[in-house]
Amino acid sequence: MNHRYIAIEGNIGTGKTALANRIAQVFDKRLILEEFEDNSFLPKFYEHPKQYAFPLEMSFLAARFNQLKSKLYITDLFTNGIVSDYIFFKCLIFSKVNLDDDEYDLYIKLFDIINLQLPKPDLLVYLHKPVSKLQENIKKRGRVYENDITDDYLKNIQDGYFDYMHKLVDQKILLIDSTELDFVNNEKDFKFLIRKISEDYPIGINQIK
Repeated sequence: MNHRYIAIEGNIGTGKTALANRIAQVFDKRLILEEFEDNSFLPKFYEHPKQYAFPLEMSFLAARFNQLKSKLYITDLFTNGIVSDYIFFKCLIFSKVNLDDDEYDLYIKLFDIINLQLPKPDLLVYLHKPVSKLQENIKKRGRVYENDITDDYLKNIQDGYFDYMHKLVDQKILLIDSTELDFVNNEKDFKFLIRKISEDYPIGINQIK
């Protein structure tokens, strides 16, 4: 696998963390996982979204930036690069859905300033699953604060990712329909994904079904 820095992205419940973990283990890559479960605003947001949307998004913006800035520039001679289970621009996807227009206008100004300080991944892998499958996975993992996530919310997040990825002009993107893939329990599916991720791609969206 020649890509030095790979980011795995997708909607809530696509399995991006599971895939990032497996890639890091098999290919001896340094693993960066988003730290979100300790965010005190997250359960409050799901209960009272209007009240807690802005502090939630600001806390995620700061946490993601600090984590990536501290870990992406570490020189590690004993690993073969980096794999993360998120990319920094996901801040814009969720904030666009969660914030009012005036809040989002302020938010994007802050994002644009700090985004320039972070390197882009060599390859962005986007895992797509339909909303019904996402809901199945969300229920299976049993996080209490995710119980009330609606289909409409997941659809809005999905649309936000697609809209933003189509606007990226300098990013290699691998879009994988993983609806029928079980890359955690099925070794054949995992090897299929690895073959696809290991290939070289032109800049833009490269779709794998």
